[in-house]
Amino acid sequence: MTWLLGYVDPSDPCFVAAILTIAFNPLFWNVVARWEQKTRKLSKAFRSPYLACYSLGAAILLLNILRSHCFTQAMLSQPKMESLDNPTAYRVGLALLGVGSTFVLSSFFALGFTGTFLGDYFGILKEARVTTFPFNILDNPMYWGSTANYLGWAVMHASPTGLLLTVVVALIYMVAILYEEPFTAQIYQQKASSSHKRS
Repeated sequence: MTWLLGYVDPSDPCFVAAILTIAFNPLFWNVVARWEQKTRKLSKAFRSPYLACYSLGAAILLLNILRSHCFTQAMLSQPKMESLDNPTAYRVGLALLGVGSTFVLSSFFALGFTGTFLGDYFGILKEARVTTFPFNILDNPMYWGSTANYLGWAVMHASPTGLLLTVVVALIYMVAILYEEPFTAQIYQQKASSSHKRS
């Protein structure tokens, strides 16, 4: 890790913007989703939990586009690593991008829009937690797929800055998982217990 820092200028505005967007995005969607789950204010404002969830999903997508843009700009504004700047490394990066995209897209198709964008916090629950591909291979495949995408993008650009930012992405996602997993489990546990009481 120390050798990466020799290539990175942390005072570069593009690097700072990338760090801020990487940290902000999960914080934003978790705070808003928890607030909605406790107050139902967004559902009331939009007069529908579905419209509220779609709106939050659209905001998250836009923020993720901004994050990816900042990540790319930070890589382009800082030096490349010569040992990574070769066709083999580029192909490895491309493969990582392929694997990451597979996990992200298959997660989205398995969960649907509302499942992907925190519908359970809006009271839009599935019958049970999804356990089909890619969830039968690893937990949180969308987060790890997204991390693989950033890693692949960094390797393709031979960018030490991109590699360091990918580490930050992974760490932020790990914190988000620690925060989200127990809460999602609790929502489905409450659903199961209320269904059991009714039957």
